[in-house]
Amino acid sequence: QVQLVESGGGLVQAGGSLRLSCAASGRTASSYAMGWFRQAPGKEREFVAAINWSGGNTYYADSVKGRFAISRDNAKNTVYLQMNSLKPEDTALYYCAVAVLGKRLWLDVGYDYWGQGTQVTVSS
Repeated sequence: QVQLVESGGGLVQAGGSLRLSCAASGRTASSYAMGWFRQAPGKEREFVAAINWSGGNTYYADSVKGRFAISRDNAKNTVYLQMNSLKPEDTALYYCAVAVLGKRLWLDVGYDYWGQGTQVTVSS
């Protein structure tokens, strides 16, 4: 089992920045790919970003490319999502997740463990 706890969400004005953190415990989470997803009210959960176990490969949704950056610190079992130039349409509940097989990282079915989420609200 892997337990995930997200933090760092909040209310920010458009154009501002936030950094989300996801602390993992349990099985060796540092051995697995991890990702961030988000879900806005009335919408399906969507892929935001993912990173392989070493941090050497990262993947982004087109909607956040160039504005968001995913990174990880395996010594701390933590993955981060730096969000810059935030827009009102980035408002959502943000989840981190662990993908044991490290495949289909852009799909939520590729992930095995999920956190409870942290709310990000961007005001216009």
